[in-house]
Amino acid sequence: MGLFDALLGHGSDISPDKAREELAEVLLPGEDVKLAFKVVRDLYVFTEKRMILVDRQGLTGRKVEYLVVPYRAINAYSIESAGTFDLDSELKIWISGRADPISRTLKKGANIRGIQAAIAASL
Repeated sequence: MGLFDALLGHGSDISPDKAREELAEVLLPGEDVKLAFKVVRDLYVFTEKRMILVDRQGLTGRKVEYLVVPYRAINAYSIESAGTFDLDSELKIWISGRADPISRTLKKGANIRGIQAAIAASL
C-alpha cells in the first residue's frame, strides 16, 4: 500500500473515505478504496479489485455513468500528457473483449502520471 499512500498527496483532492461515501452503492462489501482522483466532476477510483470511472454528465451532474473495469480485464493503457498548444491530457485503456479503448480526456493539470501509476501498480 506504500505506492498508493505516496500518490495520495499529489493531484488527488478526494480521500478514499470520501470516495467510499460517494460510491457506497457501487462498492462490494469489504471492498477497500486505495486511491481516488477527482478531475472536475469526474472520479477515478482504484480499489484492490477494480477501477471505477465515474462520469457526471449534464449541467447539474445528476446523470452519472459508472464504468467498472476489473484489473484482470486491462490489456494495455496509454497516457498522453498535455503540451504547449494541446492543453488536454488523454488516458486510453484497452479492455479484453472490446475493440476500441476506453478514452478519457483530462484537463491540463490533472495528475495523469498518478492515474497511470495506480493502474500499473494494480496490474
